[in-house]
Amino acid sequence: MTGTGHDGRPRYAYLGPAGTFTEAALRQVASPDDAEYLPQVDVVSAIEAVRADRADHAVVAIENSVEGSVTAVLDTLATGDPLVLQREMIVPVSFVLAARPGTTIGSVRRVAAHPHAWAQCRRWLAEHVPGAEHVPATSNTAPAATFASGERHPGFDAALVPPPAVGPYGLVPLAEGVADNHHAVTRFVLVGRPGPVPPRTGSDKTTLVVHLPSNQAGALLEMLEQFATRGVNLSRIESRPIGDSLGRYSFSIDAEGHVDDERMAEALMGLHRVCPHVRFLGSYPRVDRPHGDVRPGTFDADFAAARTWVEALREGRAH
Repeated sequence: MTGTGHDGRPRYAYLGPAGTFTEAALRQVASPDDAEYLPQVDVVSAIEAVRADRADHAVVAIENSVEGSVTAVLDTLATGDPLVLQREMIVPVSFVLAARPGTTIGSVRRVAAHPHAWAQCRRWLAEHVPGAEHVPATSNTAPAATFASGERHPGFDAALVPPPAVGPYGLVPLAEGVADNHHAVTRFVLVGRPGPVPPRTGSDKTTLVVHLPSNQAGALLEMLEQFATRGVNLSRIESRPIGDSLGRYSFSIDAEGHVDDERMAEALMGLHRVCPHVRFLGSYPRVDRPHGDVRPGTFDADFAAARTWVEALREGRAH
């Protein structure tokens, strides 16, 4: 459902305030002229805004090439009213060490930064601002907004912010291109309510949450075999605590393929048969190339031919 904002435009919740990398990802989906941007204080609030019908979609970071997955997003999508991923976007990540006019890099003692930003710049900071104390921030632009508010003693001297946040918040750059890994990117996803699945493109991804069929030896193998025997490659799999007791985990999975692919549909049916809980989080176009080739015998035509053969056996037309 879209177009339910006060002016008829679709509403997009995202991690704000303005100028975050999340806003850059959102701009790949819809321009501010065509949509209502709804900045949120954290990624959980952005997702819950969709569930509460305060937004039609949410754009949230789900994985960083350096720091790995955003666990708050994985866990929020794994429970609660069902939501699905409809698209993914990639945004290159580098930072500016910025401050109010008149600040020099030599005078910086405390640096505000989102924890992921701090982790991605830790070595650079140790070399160029040795001994600087980390002041955690709720988003990459929250410290810039604090500087711009005019607060006399914000509790930090400088901040790691996205390049687009420097000018609008009246800051000056102390250093640009700040990063330990200059190839770092963050993957964002567009979250919405369940509905018709986007058509397959031939380069797709399916995201799932799966609970193991039992807590016995071999349970993980039994789950993974549902993919392996159908030739479905997994590009990401990680365990997350279910939360009801120690030692119980679910698995967050990205599988290469679309629910309309025969091999993926067969794998999903296998999971449904053997696992107590399978949450489908969507099939959607991927932004990068698949990591694995389709194995011979697992193309759609192979499954169709095998099904036709079995039907002929049942009817006595083949042996």
